[in-house]
Amino acid sequence: MSTNNTALALARRAGQLALSKKAFDVKILKLKDLSSVCDYFVIASGEADIQVNAIAEAVEDGLREEGIKPFHREGRKSGNWVLLDYVDVVVHVFYEPTRRFYALEKLWGDAPAEELADE
Repeated sequence: MSTNNTALALARRAGQLALSKKAFDVKILKLKDLSSVCDYFVIASGEADIQVNAIAEAVEDGLREEGIKPFHREGRKSGNWVLLDYVDVVVHVFYEPTRRFYALEKLWGDAPAEELADE
């Protein structure tokens, strides 16, 4: 499997783990051809700081069980925006008003997007 397919699989897995904690508006933005930041952003929303932290914890724990650990993490104390950096994939879990304020989808408006839903 190529690195790009591996990164996309990781992004989709992170999104599914977020959905397992009732995250909503879960999207994958493909940044590979637009930026050197990373290949994919996974963006998910929660309705409260407690849910944001639960979503981030589910992603981190689920991927850790598969042998994948984040390179860096930020925001777990505040619960407004938790960032999990897996190098090729960066997961952003937002409290919904914070997501609207920062509007990453608009900032990266040229990025192809894939919306995820519960299966």
